[in-house]
This record gives sequence, structure tokens and C-alpha cells, in this order.
Amino acid sequence: MSAKADSVPAGVSEADLPDIAALQPAETLRRRWPSILAAVLSLAMLVMLGRELLDTGVAGLSKAAPDSPWFYIAFTGLYLAAPTGDFVIFRRLWQIPWAGFGALHKKRIANDVVLGYSGEAYFYAWARARANLVAAPFGAVKDVSLLSAIAGNGATIILCAIALPVGYQLMPRGVLNAVVGSAVITLAVSLLLILFSKRVFSLPRRQLWEVFWIHCARIAASSLLLALAWHYAMPEVSLWMWVFLSAARLLVSRLPLVPNKDLLFASFAILLIGRGEALSEMIAFVAGLTLVVHLALVLAFALGAGFTGLRHWRR
Repeated sequence: MSAKADSVPAGVSEADLPDIAALQPAETLRRRWPSILAAVLSLAMLVMLGRELLDTGVAGLSKAAPDSPWFYIAFTGLYLAAPTGDFVIFRRLWQIPWAGFGALHKKRIANDVVLGYSGEAYFYAWARARANLVAAPFGAVKDVSLLSAIAGNGATIILCAIALPVGYQLMPRGVLNAVVGSAVITLAVSLLLILFSKRVFSLPRRQLWEVFWIHCARIAASSLLLALAWHYAMPEVSLWMWVFLSAARLLVSRLPLVPNKDLLFASFAILLIGRGEALSEMIAFVAGLTLVVHLALVLAFALGAGFTGLRHWRR
């Protein structure tokens, strides 16, 4: 009797056993789901970026482009601040290679143009597909995302404490109530996360503090670089005024109960410095340029992946 027949349980014929070849596609699908998710999100990024750029109007970007090269230097630093901060964090946590820098750029782009936290899903899939980096990446990705929210909420609360005594008279009553209510909710969410930190977070306390301070440094650097970019685009306005407006933009963007955040910020900025048309064009140019860089990177990543796949296929 053959070894194959000996391995069949009593009372079960070989015809009743599942075909191993039929099971392989399901097993392959389970192994390849991170790659499939990454491909779907990459396609979604391309579609959403194209839609956003059509809405923004690419042709109008050149008319509002600043002349100073320092604007583009500051903008480059601003664009790189978020993925660089994340790379420093995951380099310390996982020792990720430089290839991870591209994955973190995709994470940022997905969060910006597809859906909130879709970037975290993409980066989790990227890390999951590389088991040599970390066996269980979900906890670290979750902790880093939550700490980013806590750092941003902390900055929002501090800015509220500074700005409200100075600027409450400039706000309509309804907007003021929304700002105060949003600040209370932001503070409550942050306090709950801190209060239940032992149940919420997975990383050791020392690493949590390291990640938190890196996020704080990234937020401060982003705010300063944005102020510098605005200043070099409109140098007639003082840098300190742009720093104040950059802080106000951070504050407004994180308040959950405030509707039409962009409109509120634009109205506040025009009230302080005037020149409404020039200011609106400059803010729109920064937003449009960000989308153009997003699209260029996504296309570059897609071409790079295509060339890599072609080389593997030829082998």
C-alpha cells in the first residue's frame, strides 16, 4: 500500500479529500492581500488626485506662482516634514530601510486625498508584507497614529488658550461657541486616551514618549515652514504675522465642531492682513502645488513598481 493511502483516515476515500491544487489560490490570496490592498489604494490615489486637480484648475497655478526660490525651498521642507517625521519614528521602532520612506509618502498621500486613515491601512499592509521588519505591526501603527492625534490636539488646546483671550472679540458668537466646544471635546478625547493609555497603547512607555516628542517637533516644523513659504510668497507681510496665521490654521483645521474650516481661516486671515484676492490665490497655489507633487510621486512610484516587476518577470 502506498504512503499516500496510509495517510488517508479510515472510512474516508481519496475522492472525498480536498484537492490541494484547489486550495492554493485561497492560500495565495491570503498571502497577497497586503499587495492587493496597496494596489487598490494606489489606484484610488490616482483617481482622487486627478479629480482634485481638475477641480482646482491646474492652468491657474502658473499665474499665482511666487517668484522667490525661497518659497519653493520652504515648500519642499513643508512637504517632506510629515513623512520624514514618520520615517524617523519607524526607523527607531523597526529599523525600516530607506524604501520605507516611499511607503510613508504613499501613507500621507492616501490620508490627504482618499480617506482619513486609509494611509495607515496602506502602511500596515506594507509592513505586514515584510515580516522580517516586524511580526505584528498593527499595534505600532495604531500607537503612532494615536500619538499624532494627541500631539495635534495638545497644540490645538495650547493655541486656543493663547488665541481666545486675544481674538474672541473678532469672532461671531456662533463661531466662538463652536471653537470653545471643539476645544472642550479635543481636550476630553486627549484626556481619555491618556487616562486609559495602558489599555489603548501597545508600545513601551519610553517609546511612546519618544514618538510623542517627534510628532511635536514635526508639527512645530511644519507650522514654521508653512509660515516661511507664505512669507516668501507675500514678503510685504511680516514673518511673525505669518507664524501667527500658521498657528491659527493649525487651530482651525483640528476643531471638530467648526464648519467650513477653510472659509473661516481665509476670512480671519483677510481680516488681519487684508489683500483678500492675493491671499486667496496664494493659499490656493500652495494647495494646488501640493496636489501636483502628490500626483508626480504616485506616478513615479507606479513606474518604479512596474520596472521592478518587469525585471523580476524577465528573470
